[in-house]
Amino acid sequence: MTLKKLYRRCSRDVRYPISVGIMCGTMMLSGFISNRHVTIAVDGQQLELNTPYKVPANILTQAGVAVLEGDEYAFSEDDKGNQVLTVKRAVPVVIEYNGNKETILTNKTTVGEVLEPYGYVGNGYEVNYGTDAAVVTGMNIQVKDVPVAPPKAENTVSTNSGEMTYAACIPMEASAYLPTDGNGAGITATGAVAQRGIVAVDPDVIPLGTRVYIPGYGTAVAADTGGAIRGNKIDLCMESYGEAINFGRRSVEVYILN
Repeated sequence: MTLKKLYRRCSRDVRYPISVGIMCGTMMLSGFISNRHVTIAVDGQQLELNTPYKVPANILTQAGVAVLEGDEYAFSEDDKGNQVLTVKRAVPVVIEYNGNKETILTNKTTVGEVLEPYGYVGNGYEVNYGTDAAVVTGMNIQVKDVPVAPPKAENTVSTNSGEMTYAACIPMEASAYLPTDGNGAGITATGAVAQRGIVAVDPDVIPLGTRVYIPGYGTAVAADTGGAIRGNKIDLCMESYGEAINFGRRSVEVYILN
């Protein structure tokens, strides 16, 4: 029956004007107003109500739930598909940075979420709470700058070529040899010509091609090997037999240059 026909029928029936009027009004309202069930989660409570509204603000007004500054609300569905309107209350917290205090209202859940808009996250800042700590009313979040460590000074050693930086210093047993030793060809294991400034090493200790400095000898390049050179041993190429004899065998510190 259309609304127009229903109205005419109600108007013509004069025997029961009151009851018919109520019936007609009820039928018209039920045809045009559709209530739905909503659960409001607020302040630790669950409020159940039927409402004709769809706008959250109107639903909260109907339920008598006041929305305060900083509060947020949003719809979601529970595991049964029912509509849930959740209100997140804002609470006051204090953010203290380098002695300056600011009180704010926030509805964030964790300390990290509160600090993120301010940029107080990352390795440059130190916070008295963990970033995953739950936000509670009146908490005082203290933020400090992490002191920047001064750059680490590089190790240096005075060489015949001036001050040079080194990565490591290895105590070793040193001996001396001549370019004509071995097979007499004067060619090293790397193909370089044996001469002063070329040293033989164990490649497992000092990789071939490494620049080194040996006090009492000078700077050199690890470019040769030897059958007796194993572990922390080094053999220094000399220019003459007399120099090799004078050097002999001794303990030295081998600086691995950068």
